[in-house]
Order: sequence, then C-alpha cells, then structure tokens
Amino acid sequence: MKNLNIGVVGGGIGGLSAALALQRAGFRPVVLEQAPVLAEVGAGISLSPPAAHALNSLGLTDVLRTKCFHPEDQCVRHYQDGRPLNWINRGQALIEKYGERYYLVHRADLHDALAAAVRANDPTAIELDRRCRTVSQDGTGVTVVLADGSERRFDALIGADGSRSAVRHEIFGPIEPEYTGYIAWRGVVPMELVPPEILQPPSGIFLGPGHLVNRYPIRGGKLLNFVAFAERKEWVEEGWSIRSTVEELLKEFEGWTPMVRRIMELVPPDLLFKWGLFDREPLKTWTKGRITLLGDAAHPILPFLGHGAVLAIEDAVVLARAIATSDRLEDAFERYEHARVERAAFVVLESRKAGKVFHAPDPEKYPERTKGQAADEGIGLFAYNPVTQPI
Repeated sequence: MKNLNIGVVGGGIGGLSAALALQRAGFRPVVLEQAPVLAEVGAGISLSPPAAHALNSLGLTDVLRTKCFHPEDQCVRHYQDGRPLNWINRGQALIEKYGERYYLVHRADLHDALAAAVRANDPTAIELDRRCRTVSQDGTGVTVVLADGSERRFDALIGADGSRSAVRHEIFGPIEPEYTGYIAWRGVVPMELVPPEILQPPSGIFLGPGHLVNRYPIRGGKLLNFVAFAERKEWVEEGWSIRSTVEELLKEFEGWTPMVRRIMELVPPDLLFKWGLFDREPLKTWTKGRITLLGDAAHPILPFLGHGAVLAIEDAVVLARAIATSDRLEDAFERYEHARVERAAFVVLESRKAGKVFHAPDPEKYPERTKGQAADEGIGLFAYNPVTQPI
C-alpha cells in the first residue's frame, strides 16, 4: 500500500490536510486544484479541540500557538441591550476536560500553513489549474479527465472539492442543494477602529429573533471577524462572496445593541460579503470502489456550530490512518467510513438544531434551552479525537 498512487481533488483545507496526513504516513499524494493560484477566500474559522488534536498530529502545533487567537471566554448576549445570557470558557476548562482548547484563525493563515507543509515534503505535490471534468474507474484505477482534455490516472482518488463536488456528482449522481432559509454576511474590521468597551470579552455571540451575530479576533488580534445571520424566505444568487452594503446590513439589524451595530458601521465596504446557506441530507456512504469523499464533498454543513473545517480536518487524519494501516484499499475505505460517517452525520444534524436554538424568538431563554451550557459543548461535540479514534 505504501506505493499507492493517490489523487486528491481539491486544494482547500480538507484536501491539503489529507495530503499532509498521507505524506506523514509515507505516501506521495497529488493534489489537483482547479484555481490557477493557491489561495483561500473567506475570513475567520473556529478550531475546536478535535481539530487541534488533528493539527498537532500533522506537525502544525506552532500554527495553533502563533497564528491563532486564543479565547479564554466567550459571552452570549441579548441583541437589544447586550446583557449576558451565558458565559462559556473556551480555554483552560476545555484543556482540562479534552486536552486542548478552542482556537480562532483566519482561514487563509491555516490554508497557507497547510500548503507550505505539503510543499516542504514534496514541492510537486500541489498542481494548480487542474479543474476536474469527469471521473471514471475500473478494476485497476481511477481516471480523472481535466478541463483541458488531459487525463490523470490514480490507484485511488479522494474527492475534497467542496459542497458542489464534481467527484461526488460523478460517482453518486446529482444531489442538488436546498436553500435553508438562512442568509449570512461576513466582514472584517481593523481592530484599532473597534471601541475596546464593546469587546468584553473579545469573542462573543449576540442572539435575536431570527438573527445571530458572532464576532471574534483573527490575525493575532489585528482584525475583528464577524458573521451575521438572518432568515429570509428566498435566495437566488450563487456563490458565497457576493458584495453587500453596510446600509443593507444595518437595515437588517435595526434595533440591535450598539455593541453590534458599531462593528457593522466600521466594516470597510470592500470587506463585506453575503451568501445564502444551502444544505443536503448526509450521505449514508461516501465511497464507491476506489473513490471516497471527505469534508463538504461528503457532508456539507450549516455553520452554526463552527465545525465545517473541523470535520474536514478530522476526515483527513482518520482517512490517512486507515490507509496507512490497511492491506487493501477496500478495507481502508470501509474503516474510514465506519469511523467517520456517524460522527459527521451527528454534527450536521446538530448544526441544524443549533441554528434553531440561536434563532429562537425568545433569546432570553437561551440558558434554559441549553441548560446553561454552550450549544456545542453540551452535546459532547468536543470529546471526539481523530488521532485516537478507533478505526
């Protein structure tokens, strides 16, 4: 199995994590990324203890320590007057219970670190401008036909190409996403512009009827990242980097505390985007023959528990472990699914529930609905460790 020629379609966080995990297990994977330049869009992402354990195992401890913001506390507040509804420890309490803490990082910083680590192991591992057109397989391998008409042949293929995965489409047929009724805005504000008094603590969530705002520092505290969610019956625009205006955002959050509206007023217009949230039912299997899926390609997820990137990183580490310790590819993929499908489906479904908890019409009852715990920690979300999970 060590000579297995493995292709990875998609050079995002999930695909690069898989490539790095496979390299550290002794393989030489090839990543096919459709973009002509390797770059990651977006802003902040959260990394809970399971992702931290995985990244430590990939040799990226220094990235967690130096590139991430380390929140000690997070406060859930009421949308009108900003009064605290719940205080949650994201630092020492999690370390004592799970062996790791919570981290907040700019998506591009993590992506850059993963790409650098993969290239340090093999400068030719990441191939750019390689858009996958079709995928087919036979008893000996997988053929990927690229947009330029060229072909690549692999012993095994990993589809890590996102929620609109071409690989998934080829092996399982079209599974159209459904609009969920939620839209979101994301933006970043230079921290020096933010009044210190509204950052107590720096990481915080604000709950209102049908609305939610999450904000936290990234880039070593130089930027304040925020994501604002609202319910809207219809959405027709494609993409998740659609320009919005500050006026539109402020109108949607009229009547909210100045602790939220001031941040929105300060966001540079060129750093404010919106998108509609789409969802699919979790797949019961991610594998067909010599092809398997990971990350959003296998289980797209709503962002209300902040675990999209976390699940992809978990997938990557478990998949590499399964391949490295199996004698047959069939066995490796079966062990991978056995360790991951139930976990991923659980998080996907819990993320849907969390959206309803956060958007409930009576935010002051949030502590009662969550029994005083965080919506994520209270369901045992952080207890999973992809490095030690039996496979």
